Amino acid sequence: MAATTTTQEAKKIDAGAEIDELTRDGLYFEYSRAADPLSSGAIPRIPYAEFPASLHEQGPTRALPLDLSRELGCAGPASTPSLCANFVHIRPGESIGLRPNASSQLYYVIRGKGRSRFDGLSFPWGAGDFLTLPAGGEAVHEADEDAAFYWVHDEPMLRYLGARAESPTFRPTLYRAEVAKAELAKAAADPHAANRSRISVLLANRACDKTLTVTPTLWAMFGILPVAAVQLPHRHQSVALDLILDCKPGCYTLVGQELDDQGQIVEPDRMDWKPASAFVTPPGYWHAHYNESGQPAYLLPIQDAGLQTYLRTLDIQFTSPSR
Repeated sequence: MAATTTTQEAKKIDAGAEIDELTRDGLYFEYSRAADPLSSGAIPRIPYAEFPASLHEQGPTRALPLDLSRELGCAGPASTPSLCANFVHIRPGESIGLRPNASSQLYYVIRGKGRSRFDGLSFPWGAGDFLTLPAGGEAVHEADEDAAFYWVHDEPMLRYLGARAESPTFRPTLYRAEVAKAELAKAAADPHAANRSRISVLLANRACDKTLTVTPTLWAMFGILPVAAVQLPHRHQSVALDLILDCKPGCYTLVGQELDDQGQIVEPDRMDWKPASAFVTPPGYWHAHYNESGQPAYLLPIQDAGLQTYLRTLDIQFTSPSR
């Protein structure tokens, strides 16, 4: 009888230890103390950041993450909580293999020419081309001459979710520079262009017919900022990874959290544009673009707005001259 009692007590102890293990990570917070982790400081804000062209203009063949993971308080590399931007430099006659755990990748060819191999396909590319790749195997990029990419993928999001990207959701797609430039020229020549908030074209994919974006997670805009143009303050909940394609001194972005009664940004930070360089615009911040250079300027913002649009949370807002 004693042996039976001992066995029952042991089972109770085991069950109690199991319950302790199952409940030990559970926490409870009073609502007002936890409803906004950003304001409470539990999670850090996304910082301003700039990354110069010198990072891809020299050095060995390599991918160089534009890493802000320490500032973001997350595993790295990461440029935003969901995206990682990189400069990729490939020396003439060399190649690099890249295989992120990502559902979406976008490459913009800053300079050079060569070819890429992915999933049994071969893509020729040159300066100004765009290439998007879905989940899959390794992409091998070979350069005929000194080349550089701006490469953005969503591995940080999958890392946070503990997920693996295995099933492609769109087909590999090449956007040729001459076609993109022709579409932008068409938009600029439209008689109503001057009345629009910006002159640009959005890259899209047939597989993303609901979000009208370049991949299910990524949004990409190829735009021009004409001479003396001002893109009035606007904001959105997606993070912008901005690559300046070409500009002369005198182009810049003002960024801040609030607007005054005239619709101008209060105490803004200024980000001066530099060719083939990148900077980060945090989500929810008002920002406005200015061209005082005397020459047209070109830019490529890439955002996680594909996902935001699908979730119906992008919340893009614009000011107007009459405000």
